[in-house]
Amino acid sequence: MAGYVLGMAGGVTLMDSFLKEFYPEVYQNHNIINDQYCKFDSPILTWFISSLYLAAMIGSLLASTFTRLYGRLETRFFGNLFFHFGIMVWCFPQQQSSMLMVGCVLLGFGIGWTFQSVPIYISEFAPYKYRGSLNMLFQLTITIGIFVANVFNYIFSRMESGEEWFVNLLYYATFPAVMTTLSLMFPLIFRLDTPISLIVRGFNKRAKITLIRIRGTTDVKEEFEDLLVTSESSKVVKHPWVSLLKRQYRPQLTFAIVIPFFQQLTGMNVIVYNAPVLFKTIGFEANASLLFAMITGCCNVIATLVSIFTVDKFGRRSLFLKGVIQMFICQIVIAIAIACKFGFDGNPRMLPKWYVIVVVCGICVYVTGIAWSWGPLGCLVPSEIFPLEVRSSAQSITVSMNMIFTFVVIQNFTNIFCHMKFGLFIFFACFIIVMSTFIDSLLPETKEVPIEKMHVVWQSHPYWKKFDKQTDVTTIMNEY
Repeated sequence: MAGYVLGMAGGVTLMDSFLKEFYPEVYQNHNIINDQYCKFDSPILTWFISSLYLAAMIGSLLASTFTRLYGRLETRFFGNLFFHFGIMVWCFPQQQSSMLMVGCVLLGFGIGWTFQSVPIYISEFAPYKYRGSLNMLFQLTITIGIFVANVFNYIFSRMESGEEWFVNLLYYATFPAVMTTLSLMFPLIFRLDTPISLIVRGFNKRAKITLIRIRGTTDVKEEFEDLLVTSESSKVVKHPWVSLLKRQYRPQLTFAIVIPFFQQLTGMNVIVYNAPVLFKTIGFEANASLLFAMITGCCNVIATLVSIFTVDKFGRRSLFLKGVIQMFICQIVIAIAIACKFGFDGNPRMLPKWYVIVVVCGICVYVTGIAWSWGPLGCLVPSEIFPLEVRSSAQSITVSMNMIFTFVVIQNFTNIFCHMKFGLFIFFACFIIVMSTFIDSLLPETKEVPIEKMHVVWQSHPYWKKFDKQTDVTTIMNEY
């Protein structure tokens, strides 16, 4: 659902009927301005997309306390409810811009609650040997959602009724409405919350039964005792938001902020979520832009599948570092291709077939580099590095940082592209070098480390060990 929403929002803004209906000034400027770099330079138009991320940031912060008090499963349930209400608002036959924005806010809340709870839910549920692969499935569902939205965008953009934007929203809403209803039933039927969340809330017996069910064996005594010890240490932390500022959590907090920050400065969301707008901006027709966005969406899904089978084999650090090499090369190729054809005046005239192939292939290869490295790992790594007592709050920080940085980038993308031109991609390439250096120097490997024993990773790191001293439950309790 989250990917579906994000993919649809980027595509519908290219439809002339949508621009005529809600953003007539943008439509008029689009036909008047010759500079391709500046055709979509409208903060009002970008607000339609970026408002999703702002609402998602607020939603993730609100979801933190709810997740800690009532469990991961219930948070997913209410996230699905927000999606359902947002879909219902978008199905109104007589749409106004205010109603579209209300729908965006509700869907954004759904995104925030989902991103806050699902990575934690999977990380706590999964056996440590397969935690990475199972967590990647969440990213896979997002990429599939983006791809399906791109398919719908392309199909309905070819209508000539003048209302293809509304038909797209209506059909867009029908399919996920069914899927959302089914997903609402899942928590009610199976009631499978994570064992550690159940223990923290006092349901020890139910937690042990759940652990036996998901592990497929009754030999869970050692793991269950580890969870009990972890739970005892977490209960003494009464104010997790304040506790996050303590020195002992400094390494994890750093990555909770830095990873989302670097994610956005790779240009990931500019290309993945805004692919239709990007293709249209660099000179392709609307239908061709949506077609190429569909192709990149397909590459995104395939590469994410690759990450599922490699993350627990090669490790997080390896995928991070190998992915940036591919992304850096592609950013340079894209920058050179745009510079050679568009120059500084943004007037490419005719686009030859070979140029189209080079640009589309460059973007597709770049997207695959994201999809098997920084894309899914940006969700996986923060969800597994925090100790239980601050995990819910920390995940909210990760999601809120991701969403606020995405909001800033998406809201200002068209304006920055108008002023920096092809230099924007060189800017992204430079940051890729910075972030690869940071990851190589400071991120420890978390592959095959049980989530309840993750503190050992930080205590053995050459730099971070001075922040994370070895402690037991008694020591933690004495601090409080």
